[in-house]
Amino acid sequence: MMTALLIYAVVMVLLFIVPLWIVFTKAGQPGWAVIIPIYNFYVMLQIAQKPTWWLILILLVPIANIIFLIMTIHGISVNFGKDTGFTVGMILLPFIFIPILGYGGAKYTPQVVPGAPVA
Repeated sequence: MMTALLIYAVVMVLLFIVPLWIVFTKAGQPGWAVIIPIYNFYVMLQIAQKPTWWLILILLVPIANIIFLIMTIHGISVNFGKDTGFTVGMILLPFIFIPILGYGGAKYTPQVVPGAPVA
């Protein structure tokens, strides 16, 4: 039983945590944020360039949280130069598309928001 649990933990680390760590790092965010609950959603919103108040909706509002999380994932994929098809892949097959985003050659190129102040 413990062996199966250990194998499961290693697989989860290799399929999700390490690639997301790389995605966060590519976006200029701290990679360790992946393993901190709630804070990782905050960082994902920063990478997707979505408002911080969405965090409340994602964490507390049923049904709406699914919609706002999908829009956040789409924002991340667009900021890495991917299209809607890649977003669908990240939602339906995350164990394939998140490693592609992390280990692949995608560069973080945040979109310019019209009317936003330029730093």
